[in-house]
Amino acid sequence: MPVSADPTPITPNLLRSWALPEPGGSKYGRGQVLVVGGAAKTPGAAMLSATAALRVGGGRLTLAVARSVSAHVAVALPESGVQPLDEDDGGHVAVGAVGVLVDDLGTADAVLVGPGLDEPDGSRDLVRGVAGSVGAETVVVLDAFALGVAADLHDALAPLRGRLVMTPNSGEAARLLGRQDGSEGDDLADALEIADRYGAVVSLGGVVAAPDGRTWSKGTGAGGLGTSGSGDVLSGAITGLLARGADVAQATAWATQVHAAAGDRLAVQVGPMGYLASELLAEIPRVLVEFGA
Repeated sequence: MPVSADPTPITPNLLRSWALPEPGGSKYGRGQVLVVGGAAKTPGAAMLSATAALRVGGGRLTLAVARSVSAHVAVALPESGVQPLDEDDGGHVAVGAVGVLVDDLGTADAVLVGPGLDEPDGSRDLVRGVAGSVGAETVVVLDAFALGVAADLHDALAPLRGRLVMTPNSGEAARLLGRQDGSEGDDLADALEIADRYGAVVSLGGVVAAPDGRTWSKGTGAGGLGTSGSGDVLSGAITGLLARGADVAQATAWATQVHAAAGDRLAVQVGPMGYLASELLAEIPRVLVEFGA
């Protein structure tokens, strides 16, 4: 496993020296984003991610969610094209649903899988299908329930090495590393091991790790970010920056710091606890301006 020195702190000056690619002049020039998630009971998670992808400057957005909620999502998020996914009797995305996404997967610049999924068989089939159908240059982000099944799909994910991002919480990290007792480890050590094992850039807790052993730590953020939907905003922001052309490490480091700084702004405006993940979305463009993006 790669050996890393202390993580490099992510500061505004670091980000200004690591400038994001200039955004294109059209929605296609700013990248095509596909967000796959949103079971019938949890479409909001996918909507948070999708909106975050737009807030960081992603261009054309397609949102794939369970069929029974797809029309509602299309109205609630008019900026997005919506692709209905087949579901089972319980409202979970069904095995085989990925078939309708082949064209979208082949043309997307960045694909996020996971937010709002809630059943292992359908999620496992989606992740496997995405890995086998995305374009040769497409970057993939796995979050939430997609990470819960990724440990079963190590071989299927192998073609994505070098163009994969994972955003686990501590429990998902334990599963990715095969710790059967689910015990929490050290964020930095776990992130490095996951990065090496899956060929992915990993955002875990306050650290980011790349497969080559480089590591970074966010320089801000407080406990208020530990709220429902906050991780969906982070994964969406990473995906939007990837669609704009940032490389996997750059997009993940930038989004991790922007997400935390947005939380800091809300901690002042609302309070250190009690702000909502949806409130982070409006702060993201303002933070990007502060960081020179």
